[in-house]
Amino acid sequence: MKNPIADLNKIFDSRIRLGVMSMLIVNNDIAFNDLKQMLELTDGNLASHLNTLEQAEFIKVRKGFIGRKTSTTYSITELGKQAFKAHLDALEKMIKKL
Repeated sequence: MKNPIADLNKIFDSRIRLGVMSMLIVNNDIAFNDLKQMLELTDGNLASHLNTLEQAEFIKVRKGFIGRKTSTTYSITELGKQAFKAHLDALEKMIKKL
């Protein structure tokens, strides 16, 4: 029998990264503060998880200004969409087999 967790992506082991990707897969982009509020996280905690996703090239960051205030938004990349969908498919297959 094949290892049931072999096809799961280790990057999505974290519930925070799973939550970020779930939100980004259904939205074009989301501001840092909105993610922080929706996931109820501190700045540092969210930033470290976003950095992990960015390093994997699953998300991209856009920094800019709204008036004089800085604005940071995140969106999912095509690679991120493919990886996340593959992870969800693997979860579904694992659940059906068990």
